[in-house]
Amino acid sequence: MILNTIRECDCAGKKVLVRVDFNVPLKDGVVTDDTRIKAALPTVKYLLDKGATLIVMSHFGRPKGQKNPEFSMAPIAKKFSEELGKPVILASDVIGDEVGAQVKALKAGEVLLLENVRFYAGEEKNDPDFAKALASFGDIYVNDAFGTAHRAHASTEGVSHYLPSYAGFLIEKEVKFMGPLLENPEKPFVAIIGGSKVSSKISVLESLVKTCDTIVIGGGMAYTFLEVQGHKIGKSLVEEEYKDTARSFLAKAKEKGVSVILPVDHLCGAEFSDTTPAVTIDSVEIPDGMIGMDIGPKTVALVCAAVEKAKSVVWNGPMGVFEFDNFANGTLTVAKALAACSGTTVVGGGDSVAAINKFDLADKISHVSTGGGASLEFLEGKVLPGIKALEK
Repeated sequence: MILNTIRECDCAGKKVLVRVDFNVPLKDGVVTDDTRIKAALPTVKYLLDKGATLIVMSHFGRPKGQKNPEFSMAPIAKKFSEELGKPVILASDVIGDEVGAQVKALKAGEVLLLENVRFYAGEEKNDPDFAKALASFGDIYVNDAFGTAHRAHASTEGVSHYLPSYAGFLIEKEVKFMGPLLENPEKPFVAIIGGSKVSSKISVLESLVKTCDTIVIGGGMAYTFLEVQGHKIGKSLVEEEYKDTARSFLAKAKEKGVSVILPVDHLCGAEFSDTTPAVTIDSVEIPDGMIGMDIGPKTVALVCAAVEKAKSVVWNGPMGVFEFDNFANGTLTVAKALAACSGTTVVGGGDSVAAINKFDLADKISHVSTGGGASLEFLEGKVLPGIKALEK
């Protein structure tokens, strides 16, 4: 997959329409986590350094196509301005004559942030008229919002039909690290897939089994796989309607010679609670009345040994209920193993990214993806409309 990137566009003296992902958490009108704003800065600063004037756009929350002050970009504009180190003008609206006048009045090197693009139903419907109205503000379109690249919306896909379109540095980096995992990963390639449900991860497993040497299955979803192998799982989570799917996946992995690591021991609790004591079960069999809450020490050792030898590792989804301190060890140790791995390590998906951040290991991972749903769909091998629009 080869993209048109901002390195190739001549933006000096041009107005550049930039789609970013500033869908950040707010509390009492203050941004509480500015990771996504910081992630967009390299692209924004590069364009400004090259002499561009910027019209920046993003969504925030779910205003459902209605103007709602609760979802205004105002507090985000303030934080963006602080991080950028220069004034950011907040537009009065998303489209319309008043915004058009604000765009026209921009001086070279200024930055205008449009109001929340989801204030208009045309955004999520990818309405051509809405996309055209947005496109009319710029000479060039740059998309750097990987987190929304799996949505064919007006600001992520529609505008690309009306303007020369380029990928920003963040999208370029995501594709650079994620693309080879699906096409031609360095071997041995280990995938660690966790999370609570088989239903949400089976597509990823079926995509990765084509290129992986080893697949680790952890988290709540592991118990459905253990049950179809004939093991006792106590009161652990099981998805009855996905048993056949799990059985068929294990057969497919065996046929392809892919090693599947499932828990061989467990940390269990008598109930699903953060105060229930952790009980180590030194066996694959979980006693009646107990719930599997994390992988046990033997399983941790198996996963760490696989990661240590790997040239490529992708991790999506925690190994246990890491939000509960008593059951965070499996996820923490796997995170540390990735941090120590000399191969290429990619972490995608909200919970595993949250774990990496919680344990302060992000700077030791080759690439931490900014897009939860987008990285999941990318690993499933799906075409992401926002990325496809930027291909050469």
